[in-house]
This record gives sequence, C-alpha cells and structure tokens, in this order.
Amino acid sequence: QVQLVESGGGLVQAGDSLRLSCAASGRTISTLTMGWFRQAPTKEREFVAVIDRSGYSTYYSDSVKGRFTISRDNAKNTVYLQMNSLKPEDTAVYYCAADSSFGLSQSLRRYDYWGQGTQVTVSS
Repeated sequence: QVQLVESGGGLVQAGDSLRLSCAASGRTISTLTMGWFRQAPTKEREFVAVIDRSGYSTYYSDSVKGRFTISRDNAKNTVYLQMNSLKPEDTAVYYCAADSSFGLSQSLRRYDYWGQGTQVTVSS
C-alpha cells in the first residue's frame, strides 16, 4: 500500500509560481510511475503531468506544457510539480497519483494510488 500526501497549494495571483510536493510512504517511489492530475469545480479530473520511474522521461498536457515541470527525488520519496506563469484556469484541486505499471499514462484508470489533493487558486 502506498500513501500519498500533497502539499504546497495556496492562493496566488496570475503570473505567480507555486511548487507542489507529494510525499509517499509505504513503498519506494522508484518502483512507481508518478503523475499529477487536477480537478476544477464542475469538471472531470484531468491529466496534468507524468514522470517515469527514473525521472528521465516526462509528459505534459498541452494546457501546461512549457509552464509546469514535474520532477522526482527518489531518495526523498517525493514528487514535485513546479508551476510557473499560473493562470486563473489552473485553479483546481491537484492530486498526486502512483502507477505501479510501466509507461507514461494519462489515464486515471491506470493509477493505483491517489492522494487527497491540495487546492490551488489563481486570482486574476
């Protein structure tokens, strides 16, 4: 079993930056593909970014590409999401997720473990 705890969310202005963290316990994340998803009010949860086990391969949604960076520190069992040039449309609850299979998946159904989420609010 893997427990994931997100932190780092908050209220910021458009153009600001935030860094989200996802601390894992119960299993080393070096054996897991890690992803970030988000869910805005009245919308479905959507893919944001994913990073492979080694940290060498990443993939982003078109809406965040060039602004967000996913990274991982396997020694600290932590995954990060650096968010720059934030926009009001980035406002959502951000979730960390872990996938025990291989590959860089954008599908929610591939992920076995989920955190509780952290709120990010971007004002205009």
